Amino acid sequence: MTFEEIYKLVIERKQQMPSGKSTTELFKKGEHGIGKKLVEEAAESWMAARFESKKETAEELSQLLYYVACMMAEKDISLEEVYKTLIIAFILVVIII
Repeated sequence: MTFEEIYKLVIERKQQMPSGKSTTELFKKGEHGIGKKLVEEAAESWMAARFESKKETAEELSQLLYYVACMMAEKDISLEEVYKTLIIAFILVVIII
C-alpha cells in the first residue's frame, strides 16, 4: 500500500466516520489526539531504529506515516500541498544550504 492510498482511505474514513473504526475514534479526539499519536510513533520509530531490527523499524515508520495522513486529513492538507512544501524544503536544505 502506498502513502497515497493510505491518505485516500483516511480521507474517506474522515468523511464517513464509520462506527467501530479506530480511525473514527482518532478523528473524534481531533488534532490533539492525533498529535499525541504522531509524537508516540515518532519516538517508537527512533527507538526501533536505535535498538531493533530493520523490519521492526519499518513497522514503526509505517505507523508514523498513517498518523501523518490522519493529521493531514484533520487539518485539510492535501498531498499536493505537502509535496510542494517538500520540494521547497529539499531545495533549501540540500541545494542551497
